[in-house]
Amino acid sequence: MVNPHLVKKNKENRDNTPSKSDHKDALVIADMVKNGYYSPVRFHPEDYEELRILMANRETITKRLNAAVTQIHRWVDIFFPELRQVFKILTCTSAIATLRLFPLPKEISRLTTEQVLIGWKQYAKRHAGVKRAELLISLAKTSVGTTQALRAYKLLGQLLEEYVLAQHQLEQIEQELRIILVRIPYAQKLLEIRGINVTNLAVDSSGKRRGKMVLSKRGRPRLRHFLYLMTLSMVMTNPEIRAAHRFNVEEKKLKKMKSIMNLCAKAARMLVALAKNNTSYEPLKVFPQAA
Repeated sequence: MVNPHLVKKNKENRDNTPSKSDHKDALVIADMVKNGYYSPVRFHPEDYEELRILMANRETITKRLNAAVTQIHRWVDIFFPELRQVFKILTCTSAIATLRLFPLPKEISRLTTEQVLIGWKQYAKRHAGVKRAELLISLAKTSVGTTQALRAYKLLGQLLEEYVLAQHQLEQIEQELRIILVRIPYAQKLLEIRGINVTNLAVDSSGKRRGKMVLSKRGRPRLRHFLYLMTLSMVMTNPEIRAAHRFNVEEKKLKKMKSIMNLCAKAARMLVALAKNNTSYEPLKVFPQAA
């Protein structure tokens, strides 16, 4: 396997021009292989390959889910902005039920409180309650949402279907991830570390990363992304890593982002060491600043 970055750098050595063609690329790659500038292909075990495929699918589904949520928010801002006064989170069960059953203020204003509650009960046993139903009807009667192109609200049904489908697919993937992680001997010990969850571990368990103060753009972008998110989660929820972050900022005088990059590298090395040695996490041994 030849690094594409090195192929790009070496292609000018052949004819001193930045031109690119399939013929030239083949010659450059062959020349690099002849000189030993390649690495052997490493085939991952079945479990790790399944993790990589599932996480790639999860990233695609997450993008679809985020796009659907953004469009739902946009729809509410246009047609029924007052709905935010009833539900702080527009993707909660009662809010989704409202958008499914009676999305337009004009429809809600004709309903009684009991009719709204009956509609909510179709989707959730614990619904928003009588007071919110009354507030919903009151705001619908004085809504400033647009009254044009109301037939286009049918698009909202498609957005809600996309949102529900993506949620269901994410649940399926996370269930599969848990099944696979059970088969990996050291996975359960890593999951005991506060701040690490199934999705973090699925990405980090099969890769290596060299610790630097900034994230390089080379290598696996998905691994970098989840390693960064995992470290932020650990800084917020893990007292030892939070203490290490505070030590970096207050004692070493590092900038906050530089400290996070430092902890990303340390967390990656820690996970690899724990996995190789099949040992449990000892916070004071890894992060003595927390003592």
